[in-house]
Amino acid sequence: MREVSNYVAALDHGLRLLEEGLPLSLRLFREILGVLLTKGRGSNQTPGEFRRSQNWIGGTRPGNAAFVPPPAEEVLECMGKLELFLHDQPEPTSVLLKAALAHVQFETIHPFLDGSGRLGRLLITLLLCGQKVLQEPMLYLSLYFKTHRQYYYELLNNVRLTGDWEAWLDFFAEAVIVTATQAVETARQLLDLSNRDRDKISGLGRAAASILQVHRALMEHPIATSGSLAEKTGITPATVNKVLGHLEQLGIVKELTAQKRNRLFSYTGYIEIMSRGTELPGR
Repeated sequence: MREVSNYVAALDHGLRLLEEGLPLSLRLFREILGVLLTKGRGSNQTPGEFRRSQNWIGGTRPGNAAFVPPPAEEVLECMGKLELFLHDQPEPTSVLLKAALAHVQFETIHPFLDGSGRLGRLLITLLLCGQKVLQEPMLYLSLYFKTHRQYYYELLNNVRLTGDWEAWLDFFAEAVIVTATQAVETARQLLDLSNRDRDKISGLGRAAASILQVHRALMEHPIATSGSLAEKTGITPATVNKVLGHLEQLGIVKELTAQKRNRLFSYTGYIEIMSRGTELPGR
């Protein structure tokens, strides 16, 4: 949970810096990684600094590793060239193609002792948002890569060993198509759910107005406490508790904690829709 929270915070931080005018750059990468590794896995590995020692992927040492990135003394030069590529030097590259190529290069350089994989996946979303292809970070390919993890790693290695960029680009394009289609379908399902539930709420007479306010807040925060909902909506805590009782009776929310104070509520239909397709094979 901490890692997911760090992920969201790192993405938000990166998007905010881009919005403030900081270009996609080495400084931006270091700042994002500092947030990404605030706590949890990798927090003791000099977060936000390019590595000063050799790392490797798989195996117990470079001699039996699945992949060995460039030596530490070459990292800065490699990252400098990647930065130029991101800014269309020496020549412009279409944005989706750029995202696909830059991801492989970033993962190949593996510039940090920990967090390079996570940041390399964030790079795709940041690039698409920074170049205004996406208005919001609604395309995130991590789950697709993880679902096809073995093939993903094979394709990265094939680029490094034999220069087979075409197979990687086919895979990346398929990932974009599948993920974008799923995102659109999820958005449609959430909209349908919202409309159905609003119809149920509208039949509750005078109480409907405050219930609809809480319902809107739950669309933004589908797991929430009564206190946070009161703060979000400006409705008194007593009224929010009554509203949650109505929503429970309608089967829209479910109380998760079975306690008298700091009760946690879930917008169950919303969570169910958001969870579809996230189960990894073999899990």
